[in-house]
Parts: sequence; structure tokens; C-alpha cells
Amino acid sequence: MAGEDLGRLLGGMLGGDEGKANLLGSLLDSLGGSTAGSGNPLDGLLAALGEGGLGHQAHSWVGAGANEPIDGAQLAEALPPDTLQEVAQQAGLPPDEAADQLAQVLPQAVDKLTPGGQLPQDTSMEDLIRSHTP
Repeated sequence: MAGEDLGRLLGGMLGGDEGKANLLGSLLDSLGGSTAGSGNPLDGLLAALGEGGLGHQAHSWVGAGANEPIDGAQLAEALPPDTLQEVAQQAGLPPDEAADQLAQVLPQAVDKLTPGGQLPQDTSMEDLIRSHTP
């Protein structure tokens, strides 16, 4: 699924913030290549964040309880090389601004996309978002 399509689905879930939803959609789409056909780009996102040193924070978003915040600089450091640059370029933003915006929405979005405190299995991202969009 293209990042813009994913962004439109995420927009409703994120309270209509289309800009941040499109950024998040592009990020998930960009990292989706590492999901080994699971259909769930969250796998790729969480793997990248874990490898980049934000595993503890990302785990808090999936699990029950408080979502630990991150900032744009932490996110920029954690993402694979060129990923943030690519996502920012698609959005027409400087990478640091894209990272700041993504850092604001990632905890909430991952929390909402992981019902019951677990990564959904055998569910496409599109189906998962639709089931969580009012």
C-alpha cells in the first residue's frame, strides 16, 4: 500500500491530522519492506526502533500502561539511514521537522494499532486501521 493511502486511513485514527498521518503512512510504507510478507508494517517499524535503541519506548506503546515519549532527535538516530530523509522529502519537510512530527504521533498510533497490548498477527495494516477508525 502506498504511504499516502495508508496516511488517509491513519488520518481518521489520529484525529484528522492529515499531515502527520501522511508522514506516518510514508514511514510505515518505507519500513514495510522488512516485514517478510506479514502485511503489517508495524513489524518493520518496531524492529527498526529496537535496533536503533528505542526498543524500550516502542515496547511501552505496544504494551498496556503509559506510552513513553520520544523526541525527534531520538527518532532520527534510531531510524535506518536514509529512511527519514526519504519520508521527509516525500512530505516536503526538512528531516528534523519530519522527525519531530513523527515523534509526536508514533506513541499514540502504535498504541492504537496494537489492541490488547500485542502486535496483531495475520491482519493487514489496512484492515487494522479500518477497525480502529471511528
